[in-house]
Amino acid sequence: MSIQQTPMEVPTKRVNEKPVVSKTAVIIGVIVVLVLAGLIIWGMLALANKYSPQISAVRDILIIALALESCVFGVAILLLLIMVIRLVNMLEFEIKPILEKTNETIGMVRGTTTFVSENVVKPVTKANSYMIASRRALKTLFGDPHKNLPD
Repeated sequence: MSIQQTPMEVPTKRVNEKPVVSKTAVIIGVIVVLVLAGLIIWGMLALANKYSPQISAVRDILIIALALESCVFGVAILLLLIMVIRLVNMLEFEIKPILEKTNETIGMVRGTTTFVSENVVKPVTKANSYMIASRRALKTLFGDPHKNLPD
């Protein structure tokens, strides 16, 4: 089974590509937004002159709501801080010992492979090479002389 790789296609930029939104539509949109912003500001100023006490009451209520929102965000940040502290604690006291045991196990495996390599693999390889060499020598000495000559 072979895996065939297909070359990646590089996207090319089209030269004669039409823009999605025309310039006139953008200009009209900006003008409409500016007019709406002006109307909103004018309306706020007109209402501020006519309904000043009511606007002050709404302003005070919004300030209180903003203060309550700040308290909620403070509690949320405090909870996040507690979670980060718990995460650091878990990393230090639970994951760190696991990593130390893993490193110790890796050291033992490394020692075992070195021991097996020196005391099992090397002697077996050496004995195998001596056996093949003696077999070749016996074949050379007592075998067919025509087969022993190089071609």
